[in-house]
Amino acid sequence: MTNNNVLFGPLLTEGKTKKIYAYPGDDSLVYLAGKDQITAGDGARHNEIAGKSRLSTITTANVFRLLNEGQVATHFVRQIDDTVLLVKKCDMLPIEHVQRRIATGSYLKRHPEVSEGTRFDPVLIETFLKDDARHDPQIWSEDIIKLGLATEQEIAWMAQEGRRVFDVLERAWNSANVTLVDLKIEFGRDPEGKLLVADVIDNDSWRLWPEGDKTRMLDKQVYRNLQEVTPEALQGIADLYTLVADLTGKLTVK
Repeated sequence: MTNNNVLFGPLLTEGKTKKIYAYPGDDSLVYLAGKDQITAGDGARHNEIAGKSRLSTITTANVFRLLNEGQVATHFVRQIDDTVLLVKKCDMLPIEHVQRRIATGSYLKRHPEVSEGTRFDPVLIETFLKDDARHDPQIWSEDIIKLGLATEQEIAWMAQEGRRVFDVLERAWNSANVTLVDLKIEFGRDPEGKLLVADVIDNDSWRLWPEGDKTRMLDKQVYRNLQEVTPEALQGIADLYTLVADLTGKLTVK
């Protein structure tokens, strides 16, 4: 199969927003191809935004370049074209790692005693099991160990590496006067069993508040908050994703 002159191997897996294809000639690599889908509420709300795959690919490539420059261990190899990345093949852990700098959103629902805007220093880390049917329940280290997903030492390493990811991206966004409020990342094991920051990090992965102003948010939360999904609203979200893709291409780590 080809896509914009890219020769794909067989489709290996497909998610809500991306497809993974084999890379001919090297089993340690795969192609990651974006889709134009945007979802919320465990997929209960889903729409298509023309060009979102391109914007996600650009943003993810820019972010992973920053992380690689910051000596973070990632699966990113290079960007192939506007919608395709070449990455190291990883067996993904079914865990979402969320780093929180500022208390907002779902955290407040689970912790009503905490005031919105509370700052966490160091960054607070939470882990969630990827399971749409159970609405991605929060899990703890003992659960991860009991499920055989990672060892105690690996859990500690992922927490440390997750904070390094947040530090690199927070400093980068600070250079644009944008507050990185929180961030979701995932880890996978490469063919040698080494843990890497993997999957995508795009505008669905974080909360971004220009100058710390929640009313000007740039991220997927705008889509989640829609009372009515209209073509005009989706175009407004596409415009935000375009802005973020452009900004990530200009970010620097100071």
